[in-house]
Amino acid sequence: MSEKLTRVLYVEDEPDIQVVARLALEMLGGFTVEICGSGSEALDKMSSFNPQLILLDVMMPGMDGPTTLGNLRKLPQFAATPVIFMTAKVQPSEVAGYKALGAIDVIPKPFDPMTLAGQISEIWKYSHE
Repeated sequence: MSEKLTRVLYVEDEPDIQVVARLALEMLGGFTVEICGSGSEALDKMSSFNPQLILLDVMMPGMDGPTTLGNLRKLPQFAATPVIFMTAKVQPSEVAGYKALGAIDVIPKPFDPMTLAGQISEIWKYSHE
């Protein structure tokens, strides 16, 4: 049996999306959620929050999602932390590119707040089988 997912770090630069995602993940999913507004903020908070899973927006000003992932992978304690990209860019070639970077899956944006926690739980479950 796999470890239960409880701590999720979500990196998203849009305040409106942050609010909806936090509600969806905490209220419906029962997760403890840390939200970061940028890739650099995520890198700063990683050690203190120690997430089991990272949700990562692809398009952000400054450090984008793929760059953030690359920087996370340089930190030994987070080299294997599962990452799910969240993006509107979900053409098969784009999804394949994100997975090639090391993401375990991609959730399309806009996401459905009612099903987001369930989607994440399912991805967590099959990535730990």
